[in-house]
Order: sequence, then C-alpha cells, then structure tokens
Amino acid sequence: MSEYGTLESRVRRKSLLSKVMKAEDTIKFFSPGQDLMWSGFTPAGYPKAVPIALANHVEANNLQGKWKFNLFIGASVGAETEDRWATLDMIDRRWPYQTGSNIAKGINTGRIRMGDKHLGHFAQDISYGFYTGNGRYDIGIIEVSAITEDCGLALTTSCGIVAEAINLCDKIIIEVNTGQPSFEGMHDIHMQQKPPHRAPFLITAADTRIGTPYVPCDPDKIVAIVESKLRDKGRAFTEMDDTSEAIAGHIMEFFAHEIKMGRLPENLLPLQSGVGSIANAVIGGLAKGPFTNLSVYTEVLQDTMLDFFDGGNLTCASSCSLSLSETPGFPKFFDNWDKYFSKITLRPLSISNAPEPIRRLGCIAMNTPVEFDIYAHANSTLVGGTRMINGLGGSGDYLRNGYIKLMHSPSIRPSKTDPLGITCVVPKAPHIDHTEHDLDVLVTEQGLADLRGLCPRDRAKVIIDKCAHPDYKPILTDYFEMAKKETLAKGIGHEPQLFDRAFKMQLNLAQNGTMKIKNWDIKVDLCE
Repeated sequence: MSEYGTLESRVRRKSLLSKVMKAEDTIKFFSPGQDLMWSGFTPAGYPKAVPIALANHVEANNLQGKWKFNLFIGASVGAETEDRWATLDMIDRRWPYQTGSNIAKGINTGRIRMGDKHLGHFAQDISYGFYTGNGRYDIGIIEVSAITEDCGLALTTSCGIVAEAINLCDKIIIEVNTGQPSFEGMHDIHMQQKPPHRAPFLITAADTRIGTPYVPCDPDKIVAIVESKLRDKGRAFTEMDDTSEAIAGHIMEFFAHEIKMGRLPENLLPLQSGVGSIANAVIGGLAKGPFTNLSVYTEVLQDTMLDFFDGGNLTCASSCSLSLSETPGFPKFFDNWDKYFSKITLRPLSISNAPEPIRRLGCIAMNTPVEFDIYAHANSTLVGGTRMINGLGGSGDYLRNGYIKLMHSPSIRPSKTDPLGITCVVPKAPHIDHTEHDLDVLVTEQGLADLRGLCPRDRAKVIIDKCAHPDYKPILTDYFEMAKKETLAKGIGHEPQLFDRAFKMQLNLAQNGTMKIKNWDIKVDLCE
C-alpha cells in the first residue's frame, strides 16, 4: 500500500490486472536488436523499473555488447537507465537527444550510433515512418499515473512522444508509478493525423486546451503492467552566480526597453526557456523582476518556475515536461500540489514544439549555446565541431519561430590550464546549429547585442563590443578588421572570413590549452 494509492486503484480497466507482473518477468519480451520506444523527456516521466531490470539481467549474465537495442525517446531520460545501459554496451542506435557521461563517451568513441534532430521534427517524423525499415517499433515502455476504464493513459511528469509511440509499437509495457501522486488531469493530449489530413492547433494562449487528459491505447497491445515506486532522477542546477545574474540583468533591461518602444506588451509575451543552469537562472531573474501577469509556453519547466509561481508573476505555464530536480524541486512541488497543479499544462512534444503555436503566441525564445561567432551563427551541440554533448534539443524549434530569438552564454569558460582559456565568442563557429537568420539577440555577462536590422559586418562589431570578454575583444577585433580588409578588396566581403585563419583560436586551444593567440599570422607557429 502506497500513501498515493494502490496499483489496483490506479488501474481502473480491471481486465488489465491479469497482466500485472514484476519488472524482471518482462525480460521474456526482449531480444537483441529490437527497436524500443520509451516515454520520458529531459529526464522526467521515463520508465525506470523495466529498463533497470533489463540492465541487471545483462550484467548478471555477462551479456554486455550482446544484448543491444535501438532507443527512440522524446529526449533524455535518467542516468540510472540509459547511461547505465551505455556502460553495459546495450545501446546500438539512439535518437534524438541524451544526457550522461557514459552515453556521450559511447557516442564519441563510435560505439553508439546517435542521430540528432530538432525535437519538434523528430516527434512528427517518427509517425511518418522515417526511422525504421517498416516504420514500426517492437516495444514501447511507458510510465503512467493511471489507466482509465476505457484504457486511456494518464501520463506522469512528461508527455514526450507517447501520443505517437502508442500507435507505432507492436507491444506496450506499462509502468504504473504509485510512488508519487497521480498527475491525472495535467496533460492536454491531441492525437494528430498525417498530412494531408492534419488540422490546425487552435492554441491561442499558453493555457488553451485542445485535447483530452489521456492518451488512448489499444488494450490488446499491452503485454505487461508493472508497478513502480521510483521517482525521476531530475537534474540539479547550480545556484545563480555573478555571471548568470549579470546575464539575467541584461535581459530584464532589454525587455523593459522593448516595452517602452512598444514592441512588447507590459506582460511581455509567452516565455520559452531551454534547459541548463543559465536558463534556470534567467527564469529566476524574471521571477524576481518587475514584470507581472506573465505566461510560459515552453518544452521544459525547471525548479525556478516554481519560484516564478510563488512570486505571483507567473499565471500559467505550458510545457512538454515537468523537469524538476530530485531535491528540492519535486519535494517542493508535491508539498504545494494545490498551488501548482492547476496552473500547468503538459503537452505532447509534437505540439509543445510545433511552429504554429510558437509563432501565433509570439514566444520569446531564450536558449544557451556552446558558443557563437561574430556573425551570430551558434553551436549548441558539438564541442570543437566534433564532440557531441547532448544534442540539439528543441532550441531550434523556438529560435526559428519565436517573436524574439535570444541566446545567452558566458563570454568565457575555463580550460584545464587557463581560467579564461575559452572564449564563447569566436570568429567562426566550428559547427552551426542556429544560423544568423534565426537569432535576434545575443547576451553574455559583458552585455547584450541587439542584432535586428544589422548587416553581417555591423553585427560583428556589435557582438565583439557588447558580448566578448575584454581579454578576447582585441584579438577578435584584429581578426575582423583583417578579414574585412582582405575580402572587401577582392569584392567578396559581405560576411568576411579567412578560412586559413578562422579556426586558429580553436587549434591553439587544442595544442596549448588556451584560445588566446598572439597574432593571426598563418606563417607563425601557434605557440609564438
């Protein structure tokens, strides 16, 4: 008996109780090479008991590298599941976004074949049959709060791609989580048709509901019901520091100016914020800021969203995931359930990240890159242009379609040998996820660059002046002036670059542990 009810009380379609079994008893349904779909999104609402049981089985029977699966999940899930699978060499293919040091290592050493994709595209493309030979998947493992009499699934802390997966999987294993309150009623599920029969999403405000609280499921597909009491291992974030506080301050000033100029209403427009410590800090700044009656239309709700509600500035929030930290996030949410529950709407990824409502609502998109260059191309995924971190996520869905498209980053990061060794403002991004066409505003703790209406050469001057760290400002200025002089003289200077020198800072970092170079002469060794 759980304080949140029994399995029998949560499974209201009583015929399914005959399929109840322990997690380890589901091993019989699995075999190497299967295509698996999981619920879950950054890590919230993912299955735990069955993936852990599978990992235990592989480890106990020395099946590492012999039992490998293809994982298709809306975004990242908890480290105790997929990152452990990576350590046991259980993953062959993985789409489209992940977190964990071991899975990242597997990807970057070539052991795991990962494909990256805009999350909004991935959610719809799986239903188009793009990722497997026949467009089908062997098993879906779905975490739910409850199952209704007519086999409607009430999900838990995220929606992810469950609305699509339920129809694409040949077999379904349901984990009913009785170790936390039921989230029944928080979700807004809208089942889509394929083109040319897709209908508009009639979402006109962040709290508009267009569907039902349940994902319909064919009961004949369900082969097992497993009770779970395991909660999400949500990510923890660092507290606000001077850098993130300065970034938040610049953004607050920018919003105030846009209101004054008549380009934003006094309650702004629906806010989108990506994942990570800086994004969390920016929302914390908004929670303490002067703007009231705000709304959020995003893909992930993090801890400071609760502070946002507490301060009275935030009236409602729409998301794909309630991605709170294991502590203090979820305990705070559960202790104040009545305060938060009715203000939150969780939607399928294919709707939370769809261009149509993002453009209609005029979302203000705010996300963090690895780096950006002097012309406003941003890299969100590949360190040095080659090493995968997590994946693109949903940032591009919002940055291509928002009302104001903003990216925030520290101006510098430490290297192993130099506390100021890495500049996040570079001459040329070694990998580009977001082009200059997608971005309006760039922010570091140094300042804010408003790039709207500027040609590339004017953008470069503003970005260097407003965003670069003082140690790198003269180095970047020297490059820009040299590139501008050489390319304009040849009549090719719309966006000046010198490709024999554009990556010299990155080469110096690789060889000497810092991006501080003494000159741009290609005939002089990097160490000079």
